[in-house]
Amino acid sequence: MRLSVLFEGIWKNNGVFKQVLGMCPALAVTTSVKNGLGMGLATTFVLICSNFVISLIRNIVPSKVRIPVYIVVIASFVTIVDLIMNAYLHDLHKVLGLFIPLIVVNCIILGRAESFASKNGAADSIMDGIGIGLGFTLALVILGGFREILGNGSILDINIFGSSYNPVIVMIMPPGAFIGLGFIMFLINYFEKRKRS
Repeated sequence: MRLSVLFEGIWKNNGVFKQVLGMCPALAVTTSVKNGLGMGLATTFVLICSNFVISLIRNIVPSKVRIPVYIVVIASFVTIVDLIMNAYLHDLHKVLGLFIPLIVVNCIILGRAESFASKNGAADSIMDGIGIGLGFTLALVILGGFREILGNGSILDINIFGSSYNPVIVMIMPPGAFIGLGFIMFLINYFEKRKRS
């Protein structure tokens, strides 16, 4: 059961590609693989920790105040991530900026707290957090890589097309996020439909 929970989160219930959730950071910070990876891992940490704590307190929190309690738990872990990134990954922290505190209101995290962690034990909730977090990270890295390759001609600051490449500048601008996400989702749906038929 636990491994199926993990793998479902990575692909079958992928927050970005399957449920179209968490679009704010997915579109805003994915101008490069590094940014997508940083945001994805920060969100994964918050998911794992908040799922764990919420699964432990689920039976003692009155149902009338469960959402505010969940938000306080999530905000606590987001604050930890924000401070750690500011101290040890300051350049990445400056790039991600406002989107780190916005993890608090990421509907993927609150949705998993409400639909999974509040109804399951600690071990399953941790696996769910890992799976959903890795799925979110995977989506951000794929989108960031797609945009970085087309927009800069490089991946992880390694030039792959040479100096003669004419970058598609729109891909590292806000419209490029929508174009890239739409194209990736088209490919995913196309190949999954072909696989089913």
